[in-house]
Amino acid sequence: MRISSLQKNLKQGLSVVSHIAGKNSSLPILNNILIEAKDGNIKLITTNLEIGIVYSVRGKVEEEGMFTVDSKVVSDYVSLLPNKRVDIKKDEKSLIIETENYKTKILGQEAEDFPLIPSIEKDCFYKVNASELKKALSQVIFAVSNSETRMELSGVLFDFNDGKLVVVSTDSYRLAEKEVKIETNVKNGENKKIIIPAKTIQELIKILSGVRDDDAIEGDMKDVEFYVSENQVMFSFGPVELISRLIEGQYPDYRQIIPGASKTKVVIGKDELVRAVKMASLFSKTGINDVNLDFPKGKNTALISSISGQAGENMTELSAEVVGEDNGVVINHRYFLDGLNNFDSENILIEVIDNNTPCILRPEKGDGYLYLIMPIKQ
Repeated sequence: MRISSLQKNLKQGLSVVSHIAGKNSSLPILNNILIEAKDGNIKLITTNLEIGIVYSVRGKVEEEGMFTVDSKVVSDYVSLLPNKRVDIKKDEKSLIIETENYKTKILGQEAEDFPLIPSIEKDCFYKVNASELKKALSQVIFAVSNSETRMELSGVLFDFNDGKLVVVSTDSYRLAEKEVKIETNVKNGENKKIIIPAKTIQELIKILSGVRDDDAIEGDMKDVEFYVSENQVMFSFGPVELISRLIEGQYPDYRQIIPGASKTKVVIGKDELVRAVKMASLFSKTGINDVNLDFPKGKNTALISSISGQAGENMTELSAEVVGEDNGVVINHRYFLDGLNNFDSENILIEVIDNNTPCILRPEKGDGYLYLIMPIKQ
């Protein structure tokens, strides 16, 4: 194998694929990056057996071949090189990297033992704007369950339905849902539901955040295309392909718990509400994290309060538009703030039925985002 590329191209690719190459004592080769030169293409490949990442690097292939080297060593070394042409060649059991007056030899392993990255047919695709997808995933990933007993809740639901994609996560205490527009060539607008592991979604968010449309990258960077097979999904974004297994199982019919109507609707400034809830949280009961939200009828006021036998008590009165019945709800301030921090809008719409029913948060001017939180029952 003999290849050459610019340092910045290699650095960008290595930084993307190295995330999932970690300390694997049972299969040490998974700590390595596979460098593959084939058919005029240079690819950097890593996998942890659940997720695989392939990055196509711009460069020149003088001699085909493949080899694996330690992810951290090669990434750290290349990042320290000047932005010049880098020549790489395989020499027996090592990789020789040269540029100007820098030369190093990194020991590695032959590629035969490196796990194959599964291939997915690209006949049927879904396409979504990269910025919108990144925003949607960031708005739901925090509500995924950490429980290993209900594996279907440890991932994000992708619900494809009539030209739109709805992404959903829940841990049974709160739920986040966001709708985005998609393009597809799937016949008859076929509806499909898949569950993607949270770690895959986190990795995809990193890729969408880290890959920039600069000289190191070719192609259109506006959209993400993805392809779904029976048990796998592949996301393609510029020079990157991310392949992941899917979570088997049936996602719960979460729409059953979303109230169809409310008795009280409140429009309130997000920043003031966040500040008031943070103040009240200082006086919430340890382990319960309870904060009271009260909306007196006809006063256009929201009262945010908490009482602790150890710390004292707190109450903040905020201006709000309150329509409907005299009402209130007790919420977990951590879950509540998690939701509020994912809203872009200046004002938040809160919908309440009573303290035994989930309350809903939406942007004042709907953008397809919904956050539901279960109340703390008194």
